[in-house]
Parts: sequence; structure tokens; C-alpha cells
Amino acid sequence: MTIRTHILGFPRIGAARELKRALESHWRGELSEAALEATGRQLRARHWALQRDAGLDYVTVGDFALYDQVASHIQLLGCEPARFDFGAEQSPLSRYFTMARGGTSQAEHAGCSHGHALEVSKWFDTHYHYLVPELSPQTRFSLAGERLLAEVAEAQALGHQVKAALIGPLTFLWLGKEKTPGFERLALLEQLLPVYGALLDRLKQQGVTWVQLDEPILGLDLPSAWRNAFESTYWQLNQVGVDILLATYFSPLEENLSLACRLPVAGLHVDGIRAPHELISVTDWLPAHKVLSIGIVDGRNIWRTDLDAALAVLQPLAAKRKGHLWLAPSCSLLHVPFSLEAETVLDGDIKSWLAFATEKLTELALLKDALEGHPDDTALARSRRAIASRRASPRVHRAAVAQRLQTLSPTVDRRDSGFPLRQAAQHARLRLPDFPTTTIGAFPQTPAIRAEIAHAVERQEALGLDMLVHGEAERNDMVDYFGEQLAGFVLTHHGWVQSYGSRCVKPPIIYGDVQRPAPMTVAWTVHAQSLTSKPMKGMLTGPVTLLQWSFVRDDQPRAATALQLALAIRDEVQDLETAGIGIIQIDEPAIREGLPLRRGQWEAYLDWATRAFRIAASVVGDTTQIHTHMCYAEFNDILPQISAMDADVITIETSRSDVEPLTGSVQFQYPNEIGPGVYGIHSPRIPTTVDMVTLLQKASDLKTRGWVETETALRHMVEAARQMRAA
Repeated sequence: MTIRTHILGFPRIGAARELKRALESHWRGELSEAALEATGRQLRARHWALQRDAGLDYVTVGDFALYDQVASHIQLLGCEPARFDFGAEQSPLSRYFTMARGGTSQAEHAGCSHGHALEVSKWFDTHYHYLVPELSPQTRFSLAGERLLAEVAEAQALGHQVKAALIGPLTFLWLGKEKTPGFERLALLEQLLPVYGALLDRLKQQGVTWVQLDEPILGLDLPSAWRNAFESTYWQLNQVGVDILLATYFSPLEENLSLACRLPVAGLHVDGIRAPHELISVTDWLPAHKVLSIGIVDGRNIWRTDLDAALAVLQPLAAKRKGHLWLAPSCSLLHVPFSLEAETVLDGDIKSWLAFATEKLTELALLKDALEGHPDDTALARSRRAIASRRASPRVHRAAVAQRLQTLSPTVDRRDSGFPLRQAAQHARLRLPDFPTTTIGAFPQTPAIRAEIAHAVERQEALGLDMLVHGEAERNDMVDYFGEQLAGFVLTHHGWVQSYGSRCVKPPIIYGDVQRPAPMTVAWTVHAQSLTSKPMKGMLTGPVTLLQWSFVRDDQPRAATALQLALAIRDEVQDLETAGIGIIQIDEPAIREGLPLRRGQWEAYLDWATRAFRIAASVVGDTTQIHTHMCYAEFNDILPQISAMDADVITIETSRSDVEPLTGSVQFQYPNEIGPGVYGIHSPRIPTTVDMVTLLQKASDLKTRGWVETETALRHMVEAARQMRAA
């Protein structure tokens, strides 16, 4: 029996975040374009070598991007938005980063528009952010980039067998956003397909035999027009004569299963982690001459694969496919850290339970060898011991947590009074002006924490902000900080994952029952409040965001883990209120991110997710004002559920999304108070007071800009608020 192994994509940041450092050095003007490109070549060569050395039959080319894979496709397909007014003298790399980061003074001098960056949105239900293509009737496509073809040549020159990877045309259009009212972006498919065809032909000419086209939208509830477009699209692309592996992931295919199986392609990849129940149906429906690629290793989480369980699933399927079976991770390994090798101080037991990207390559090789009749008995025995160790570990389950969950009151998620009464009590206590100004939380950090808190308070007061934050100078990350202090979490030292561009996060690992041993933020917040007579916000990360931005245990439902997190945050909220803090912000930027991709599963998720927030927040009295913050996702379709969270004030990021969230809230008649923001920190462009008055329905958080930029923007915001009060 012949089994082949491959991956859909690999982490591109490097084992030591080399790409991040090179990007930021380039943006500071310290590293040339040529040197940045050289770093990219070095990383690609290393990553392909890892795939080859692990015994994979193909290396995947096209998954690497200097900022974002969707932005790379925008350039590859020749559809850079005309509003940037790029000059002929601008290099492709300069244009690429302008789309990603917005115009800067330096870029303007080079001839580009000072327009805002492309909108950012979540990549399906992951924590990765992509840049949203802007589509209109004027959009034109052409094969405008040579980067993918050059990378294929790089890999071939190193002796690798190449599988090229691209975002499929329908998913690319789906991920875009119409910029003209009444326009349907699917109308662009007819002119987009010849460009894809030309690209496939170029790849064929280079000797590429397999091209992976990612169409994860087949796991969504698609309108009929989009579903109907698949067959003609792939009939046309199949005429080129290169073997196409259609890749789906993140969700079951459900009503699209038979469609995916009968499309005129040479192979189909399915997610065996998110949709294990569909594997038999796919095997039966997919014609025998086609390749079936099964995502049997989890590409979204860091737990070691139970190899015995995986083999039990694979063996009957392998017998049916008669050699037309490929093994892969469920999705790109972009979503997991690079390697466990650098985790030299991680607890030995817990480390044995884990597998990062490079370890998952080894797991594929072990599964292949076992299916082909050459099992590595030593490695399989080591895997069994680790799986058994985790299941039996007394560190995973805490009796006190179980007891508390069993004794929760039915009203644990309810405030004492309705919002109108709370609003009146809070206004009387806080005495804030109309259009009160504040920030979302974090400021640029320096080593001397108490001095930095005093500095942050002083500068906010000088700028005239109405409610202050302490700047979170003691925190390394809005999730890591709490993970360090909550029982049931463990943190890695090098488990970085790309969030967008050069921004990397290091998700903590929830391995067991969660409990708060001691207060986490109270002392710092009380100290900050002692420095000012203005209200000081307590700043917490909400239970759903802690869940979504961690690697979560897979031995119990996520809803159960969210409830444990909610009770831990509830304890912190209660202690903040007892300490005299009158405003407590519980950030939930990831509440939309956790929404299942299928609408039929939304209600169940939103029920437990919003209940978790209410449990965390409802312990306070009427005069304590609860805030929450959300960002970088579409919220209009869940506004009733957001309202059900019953936060007194919600701030919604809209700084890169063209006021859409606040438009939706007006239509919905959101019952509580809304705090629109006006400064987006993920772009170096500082908005003017005029920008803020005109676009007072923008929102953001404050984490990654320097003090000069931050202070200028806040000064503009305060002036914008003054003008709005006068109006």
C-alpha cells in the first residue's frame, strides 16, 4: 500500500521569530528590501528541509507570506485597490506593506496614497487576521506577481518535490468585501478564472504536478449562487491539465459533501479533526480514482495525536482507497507553534502531552509507516505512555472546581437591577461628561512598572481624558498575564504563533481545571486609582477570550472550560469592586471569533459564551459600571446576543471597518451605552481631529504604538470629544 504525506502550510515566522524581527527592522529603515527577501528565502529553505527530513512526499510552496497570504494573493492577482494610487516607481514590496499598514510620511514621499490600510478580519474562526480584499465593479485582475513562481523555482533548485498552494478563487472572492452598494462580488468570478488558469498553466510549465487550492468556504452555509459556481469553476480550471487537490478545513462539509466529492479535481482534502463523522461518507462518495487527503493530525491545537486512535480510523479507509490516500494535518500548521525543542524548562509531564508543528510532521511519518506495515514500535509505545499519562494525571482535575460548579445558583449570571436603574446610579457616581474619553487599556511599556503607571496616569490627565487606565505596564499580554496566575494553565517560553504581520502571540495552554488562587490585578489598579481623582478602570480579559486565545484542553466541552474561566474572572471582579474600583472593563474581543462556522450551531455557542460573560460580570452592584471591548470582526449579525451580555458600556473597534458595527447597532437599537473609538493602533497613521470628528464611529485598543504616536492621537481624540459636546 502506498500512502503519501504532506501539509497544507507551515508556520512562517521561524523557530526564533526571525521573520518578525526582520520585518520590524525593515519597517524602521534598518534592513533593506533585499535583506528582508534573503531572510524569507532562508526561512523557506529551512522549513522545506524540515518537511523533507520528516519524510513528507511533497514540500508545500506558496504558504509563506511576508505579511499575510491573502494580501499576497491581492498582489499576485493584480487587484491592488486603486485608491492607494501607487506610483510606478514604488516597488511591489513597498506597495504590499502600504496595503497592510497604511500610508506613512515616508511612504507618501515615495509617491503612495496616505490612505488607511486594508481592513483586517479574522481568518474563519481562528485567531489569525487576514487583510480583506476590496472589490468593486472596477476591480480588474491580472497575473501581476512572480513571487509564487520564484518560490517554486527555489524549492525545485533545492531538489524538493513541490506541491504549490493557493487560496481558491471562490474563497478569495468570499473573503473580500464589496465597496459599491448593491454590487455582488461573485460577479467578478468570470474575469478572475482566466487569471487562475494562467497561473496554473505557469506552474505546470515549471513542472509542478499538484496544486492545492484551498476552498474552506465549502464548510460554510453558502448561498445557492456560490454553491452552484463551484462545478463550472473547477471544470474550467481542470482544463489546464495540472492535478488539483481541493482543500477544505475548519468545518464539516454537510450539504456540500457530495458537491465537493464530485467536483472535477484530482483529489480532495477533508478535516478529520473537525469532521471525523464525515470520513466514511467522503470515502464512499469520492470516486475511487481520486486522491483522498485526510487531515488526521490536529492543525489547530497542540495536543499529541493519539496514534492508536488515528490508526483505528485510518486503517479501514486506507483499505478502501487502494493507494489513493494522503495523510496531512487538518489545516495549515500556521496556527500552532514551531517546535517543542526550545521548551527546555517546560514541565516534563505536560511537555510529553504536546506536539507543535515540527512534531506533527513526525506524527504523520509514524502513521504512514504503520499503515504501510512498518510500525516504529518504540515511538508508538512512547506515544501510548504520554496519552495514558495525561488521562490519568491528578493535575488535570480539581475537586474544589467541580464542587463550585455543582452549587451555582440559577441566578448567578444576573445583575441586581436592569440597565436603566444601573445607568442612573452609575451616572450619579461617576459624573462623566457627554462623549467621555478613555482608552481600551494598554500603553507603551517600560521596565519600571510603578513609575510607568504614574507616568501613564499623569499623561492621561494632562491630555484631559475622562476615565483613565493604568496602562497595564505590568502585563506581558492580555491572555498570558492571566494564564500565569490561574491554576490549570501552563505557559511556554517559545510557543509563538502569528496573529497578523509581525504580531505574534504566545497562547497559554489550558491543561486542567481552572481556578484563581489569588487576586491578579487588584493591587496595581488600586495603586493607579490612588494617583488620581478621576475614575480608574479595572482591566480584565473575559472568559471567552481567555478560552479562544489559549490552546484549550480537548478532554471536555469548551463550554465547561469557559464556565471555569468565568468563575475565576468573577472572583477578580468582586475583589476590584470591594477595593473601590467603580469601572471594570472585561474585554471580549474574541466572542465573535468563537462563533461556529455553521449557523445551526450558533445558538448553542452564544448561549454558553454570553452566559460565561454574565457570570463573570454580574457579581457587582448597580453603581459599578461594567465595560466590554470587541474588535476586528463582524458583529452586526450577533448584536442581540451581544446585547444579552448586558454590559453597561461596549466599545467596538471600527477603525478599519468603515463604521459598519455602529451602523448595525443603531439599526438594532442597542439598549445600553456604546463607546466608539477613533484611533486604530495597528496602523502607523495617526488620525487628525477632523478624522475623528468625521469618523467618530471607529474603535481600537492601545498596545503596540509608541508614546509619541499614542499621545498625539489621544490629544486629537479629546479635541474631537470637545467639538462633539459643543455640537
